[in-house]
Order: sequence, then structure tokens, then C-alpha cells
Amino acid sequence: MGKVLFTIGYEGADSERFVGALRGAGVAVLADVRAVALSRKRGFSKSALRDRLAESGIGYEHLRALGTPKAGREAARADDAALMRRIYCEEVLGTEAGEAALAGLADLAAAAPTCLLCFERDPARCHRRILSERLAAQGFSVVDLFA
Repeated sequence: MGKVLFTIGYEGADSERFVGALRGAGVAVLADVRAVALSRKRGFSKSALRDRLAESGIGYEHLRALGTPKAGREAARADDAALMRRIYCEEVLGTEAGEAALAGLADLAAAAPTCLLCFERDPARCHRRILSERLAAQGFSVVDLFA
């Protein structure tokens, strides 16, 4: 089937349905691409999520360097996807650190079935769409999961 990259947002999901969606797709590693891996939603902060995934045999990597800057998150909350994209591409992917982090993500995803995680349910409103487009250009097929 070739290289596949999954994406998922936990908005509106509970922990059981979320992990079930990952397991059902055969995800081996969850790549958390939130700048801040904290959540008001129970079970989705970094430590709790990592521990819950480990119970299900799924690895966890927090790729903070690929998170959206505060201004980008504010643009996404204001439903301004174009502004969020511009900010993200300039302030994250337009930097050496961002390029290196993206290359690391590509290596991770090539080695094991990997899923990008962020909050937004709709991938079109999230920076994981930008990341998945970049990896699609490198030969990955992209599958959006919904819990």
C-alpha cells in the first residue's frame, strides 16, 4: 500500500472512541503536533494520553516544534484558515528548526504507521492539513480518521 500518514483531532471524542479509531486503523505511533500538549478535556493532556496509548500498544511522540504558534491558534479559533496557514508556514515551516522537525516526522511516519494529533475535528481547519500536504508531496497517502 505504500507510505500512509493518518491524522485525527480529538474535538468531540471520548478516550475510548479515540483509541478505538487509532487501533482500528493500525496506528503504531501517535505524533502529537500541538505546541502545548495540555487539554481541558480529560485524558488528552500529554501524560494521560501517553499512558492510555501505551496500554493499547500505541507509541506517543510529542513534536512540539511542529505546533502552531499562539497567533496561528487564535486565527484557527476565529475560523480564519488562510491566516492560520500563512502564520504556520512562515513561523514554523519557514524556519530551519521547522524543516528539521518535518524531516523527523517524515522519518517517523516512514518507519511505522503514524497519526498526527491536534484538537480540531475538521482537518481543513487545522495545521495538520498543512503537514499532511507536505508529506503527501513526499509520497505519503493521507487518511483522516474521526473518533
